[in-house]
Amino acid sequence: MTTTIPVGGEGFAAYEVVVGRGLLKEAGARVAALKPTRAFIVSDETVAAIHGETVRGALEGAGLTTGVVTVPAGEASKSFEQLEAVLDRLLAEGLDRKSLVVALGGGVVGDLAGLAAALFMRGVDFVQVPTTLLAQVDSSVGGKTAIDTPRGKNLIGAFHQPRLVLADIEALATLPVRQVRSGWAEVLKHGLICDAAFFDWLGGEGKAGAEGDPDALERAVIRSVEIKSQIVGEDEKEAGRRALLNLGHTFGHALEAELGFGDALTHGEAVALGCAMAFRFSARQGLCAATDADKAEAGIRAASLPTRLADVDQVFSADALIGRMAGDKKAEGGRLTLILARAIGEVFTDKNVDAEAVRAFLIEEGAAA
Repeated sequence: MTTTIPVGGEGFAAYEVVVGRGLLKEAGARVAALKPTRAFIVSDETVAAIHGETVRGALEGAGLTTGVVTVPAGEASKSFEQLEAVLDRLLAEGLDRKSLVVALGGGVVGDLAGLAAALFMRGVDFVQVPTTLLAQVDSSVGGKTAIDTPRGKNLIGAFHQPRLVLADIEALATLPVRQVRSGWAEVLKHGLICDAAFFDWLGGEGKAGAEGDPDALERAVIRSVEIKSQIVGEDEKEAGRRALLNLGHTFGHALEAELGFGDALTHGEAVALGCAMAFRFSARQGLCAATDADKAEAGIRAASLPTRLADVDQVFSADALIGRMAGDKKAEGGRLTLILARAIGEVFTDKNVDAEAVRAFLIEEGAAA
C-alpha cells in the first residue's frame, strides 16, 4: 500500500511524492512512465553498494538504458569537485536533454545530483529516490539543490523541482540509529513549526520512530511530506512562508560550519540543537512561554538528540558563530534573520534580530565570549 502526496504550485510543474514499501523495486515502471530517453543513477559509494543493483535492475527491467556514477559518502561530496565529476560523467555517457537523472541516496546525493540535473544542458529532469529519513521528510521535496563552500553550507545552488519522489520506508531499515535520529530532527521540526498535535504524537505514541519502528516512520514521513508540500506549494522560492522550514537552521548551519561539516555533528543533530536554541532564545526575548521552550527541548532530547552546546565536544566562539550567521544565505543586508517561536506549532520570521542579543544568548548558552 502506498500514499501519494501531490506537490504543486504557481511557477513549477506538479509532481507526486509516493510513500510506501518496496518502491525501490518499482522504480523502473514509475520512472519509465516519465518517458526519458535514458535514466542515469547518481549515488554515493555506500548507498550504491546496498541499493544500486536493485534500482539499476528495476530501470533496465523497464527497458531503460542506465548506468551509475558514485561519489564518496558524506557532506564533503557537496563540492565543486564532485559536481564537476558528475557532470563530466553525464557528458561522457552521452546523455541528452531528454535524459533523466535518478538521485539515489540521502540529502547529500539529492542536493548534488539535483544541482547537476539543473545545470546539465541547462536543465534535465530528475527523480529523487531518498534512502535516509532526513531526505525523505525534507531535502527530497521542494526543489532545493546545492553544494557547500568553505564559507558556508548550501550557498551555491538552484531551485530545480524533481519530476517524482519515491520514499521507500524499507530503505530506512539499513540506516544506523544515529542517521534515523538525525532525520527525526526534521520530523520534530515540522511539528514545532505548524502542528503541535503532531509534535505531541512524536513524543508519545510515535516516539518509536526515532528508534526505527517502520509503522511510526511511515506515518511520520507522510505527515512531514504533507506539511512541506503545502508550504512549498505556497512559496517555492522562499519569498515568504517557506522560510519557516528553516527553523533551527541558522544556528545549526553556523555550528556545522564551525565544525567543518564533519562527523562531530550531523546535519539533523545540528538542526535539533538549533531548534532548541531558537525556542530558548525566543523565550529569553519574551516571545514565547518558557514552558514551551522547555517542552520543545524535552521532546528533542527524548529522541536522543542534542539540545545544548555542551552536548557537542567543542568550544564555540560567540563572535565566530555570529559571523557565520551574518553570512548565512537567509541574512539580508548584514542583519541576522532567525525563525523564532510564539508557541509550539507557531513560528515566524524575524529579519532584524539584534546581533548583540544573540551574542549575549550564545554566551549564556556556553559559547566563549
